[in-house]
Amino acid sequence: MAKRRAEGGGGTPATVTLTSLGIPFTPRSYRHDPSVTAFGLEAAAALGVDPPRVLKTLLAEVDGSLVVAIVPVTDQLDLKALATALGGKRATMADPAVAERKTGYVVGGISPIGQRTTLPTVLDESAFEHETVLVSGGRRGFDLELAPSDLGSAVSAVVARIAR
Repeated sequence: MAKRRAEGGGGTPATVTLTSLGIPFTPRSYRHDPSVTAFGLEAAAALGVDPPRVLKTLLAEVDGSLVVAIVPVTDQLDLKALATALGGKRATMADPAVAERKTGYVVGGISPIGQRTTLPTVLDESAFEHETVLVSGGRRGFDLELAPSDLGSAVSAVVARIAR
């Protein structure tokens, strides 16, 4: 996988962050259909990728504090497991408007990388079943392909089983 540089108008905070960290990634673009709300499954189909390799970025609150959870688009977030992974007692999904404000990205294009506010992050351990995974690159119709270990490093993730 070739290291890409975030130059010109194509860069997002995610690509700029990966480039500054020296982490190799491959940008993967596709035409987003505005009528589709299953963003990750749309990406998998459009890019011809096995859906469990495409990860979604979700924001939740654990004991009142915002956190990031990264799970396969084919799975659901186990809120109890997320709370446990971060040493908390209770987790709930964050309000989408709060997610957009804190990350600087829009729903459907929230990247776990290069967020406006650095938040505790948990990466589902199933990501490591694949040589590479895809996450949002910071806008709808734009994903980044990279090694799961590089993703974990880029976001200082705790790795745990948080998907069901």
